[in-house]
Amino acid sequence: MIDKTSLWIVIILLGLGSFGLRFVFTGLIGDRPLPVWMLRHLRYTAVAVLPGLVAPLVVWPAATGGTLDAPRMVAALITLAVGYFTRNVILAITLGALTLYGGLALFG
Repeated sequence: MIDKTSLWIVIILLGLGSFGLRFVFTGLIGDRPLPVWMLRHLRYTAVAVLPGLVAPLVVWPAATGGTLDAPRMVAALITLAVGYFTRNVILAITLGALTLYGGLALFG
């Protein structure tokens, strides 16, 4: 267990680091237009971050003790396929959730 002093030092340093990263963009260069190449790369931030957040929940779910299971993999593949082919996020999420709940009901 971490002691309270170390915990608060880490929390304060992480807060300062987070503030510093945001300040670089909003405080220092917020009033100037960004270069086209940077705007092009910033468009893909969500596309890069979301799979990093979702992949551990699919591959190592806490509900199964960290073991891979079929219902979550099938739901992830259905969500990916529907999103890719239809370009409809709401439909992809809905069909993925229905596939997950149906798979869990069928396979436990």
